[in-house]
Formats: sequence, structure tokens, C-alpha cells
Amino acid sequence: MAADDRMTWMWSEAMAVFSRAERLRGGSAAQGRTGGGAVWEPPVDIFETEAEVLVVVALPGVREEDIFAAIEGGALVVRGRRGFPSQLRGAFVHRLEAPRGAFERRIPLPSGHYGAIARTVRDGCLHVSLRKSV
Repeated sequence: MAADDRMTWMWSEAMAVFSRAERLRGGSAAQGRTGGGAVWEPPVDIFETEAEVLVVVALPGVREEDIFAAIEGGALVVRGRRGFPSQLRGAFVHRLEAPRGAFERRIPLPSGHYGAIARTVRDGCLHVSLRKSV
């Protein structure tokens, strides 16, 4: 590949990454919630039964010890950081679509009182079960 072709290819790849970042920032990212840096918001599913509210947060590649979750003012707050696997730190990146870095998501909860709270990480998702109390 000629030098000009490599430069054109690199430029188009860089623009694709910037375009993706802008879409993420506009659609599902926010600025400054964790102390000034850009953060991304993971997608969430919420299910409610008679007995519980189940919140499933998609966090593929995030280690359980890098996830903080707590109820704050009627919302479940999930935050942490998604980094690069150590074996890839020196790797050449051909495509980077999954967001990296700090994340935070504030999830408003249905009104009510919650008793037992259980948290598990499986299949790349954080599962938070909020048992309803009377």
C-alpha cells in the first residue's frame, strides 16, 4: 500500500471513530458526571414483577470489582470503568466500537420500598434485584 493510500485509509478510519464517538455522546453519553471527564452510559433493561424490580445493565468486558452500584435518591446509580485488557495495550487498533473509560448510569426506580437487594454479574451484565417490601 502506498503512503498516500495509507494516509487516506488512516484518515477515514479516524473520522469513523470520531463519528461513532459523536453518536455515542449525543445518544447515550454524558459529560462530567464522574469529575469532569467524558463518560458513557451502558444500556439498561428494567423488569418488574409483583415481588421485585430487576435491573440488567450491559457491561461486557467490565470486571465485577470495577463496578459500583448503590441506590441514591430514588435511583439506582451504576458507575465504574471499562479499560483495555492488559495483553492488548500495545496492539494496533483496526476498529474500536465498544466504549472505554469511565461510565455512569442513573436509573430512576419505580416508586416503592425495597427490602433485600441482590447484585450479581453474569454473561457480561450486572443484575440488580430489588425485592419489594410492603
